[in-house]
Amino acid sequence: MKQNDFLVEISSLKPRKQAETLHKPIEDVKSLLEEIRQYNFNLFLCCSLTYGCLLRPHREIRLLKWKDFSDDLKYVSIDGGRVKSKKNRVVPVPEFIRKKLSPIGKEYNIFSNSTIELNKDYFKTLWSRFKKQSTLLKDNQTMYSFRHSGAIDIFKRTGSITKLQKAMGHSSINVSLTNLRGLEIPELNEEDMPMI
Repeated sequence: MKQNDFLVEISSLKPRKQAETLHKPIEDVKSLLEEIRQYNFNLFLCCSLTYGCLLRPHREIRLLKWKDFSDDLKYVSIDGGRVKSKKNRVVPVPEFIRKKLSPIGKEYNIFSNSTIELNKDYFKTLWSRFKKQSTLLKDNQTMYSFRHSGAIDIFKRTGSITKLQKAMGHSSINVSLTNLRGLEIPELNEEDMPMI
C-alpha cells in the first residue's frame, strides 16, 4: 500500500498492547448486591447474573429474553452470535438468582419486559450513577468485578482451571490463567517458599 510516497507493509505493523485493567475482586458480594438491589432491581439482576452465571453484562446479559432460560429456570442458553468466543453457552443458574426471576412472555427481554431490549449504554449509565452514591464499592471495582469474583470463587472451591474455563466461556485455558493472574491471586503460598 502506498501512502504519502511511502510504501507501507500493513501486515508488518504490530498492534499496540492494550493496558490491562485490574478488576478488584469484591470481598462481600452479598452486601454489595443488597445495596445494588435497593438502588435498582435491573442493575441488581444484571450484577447477580454476572457473578452467579459468569456472563458478560453489556451484551450477553442485556440481550437476555425469557426464552433463553429453561422452563425450570435452572439453565440459560446463549447462542454464539451474542458471545465473545462465538461459541454457544449453556450455563447453570444458581438458586439465589432463580428466586428473583419472574418470567412473563418468552419473547420479552428480561429487563425491559417488552420485545425491545434496553440500549447498549443502559447498564453502564446505571453503574456510573450507582457508583457515586455507593458506600461499599472500592476503587477499581466495576461490573466486571462480579464476573471475576465469581471466577475466583469457582477456582477456590474446585481448584480446576478446566471447570473455570468452561464456566467463563473462554476459548482456551491460557485466557482463564491470564484472568486469574490479573486478579492478584497468589500462585504461591507461604508454605511454598524456602524455609530455614
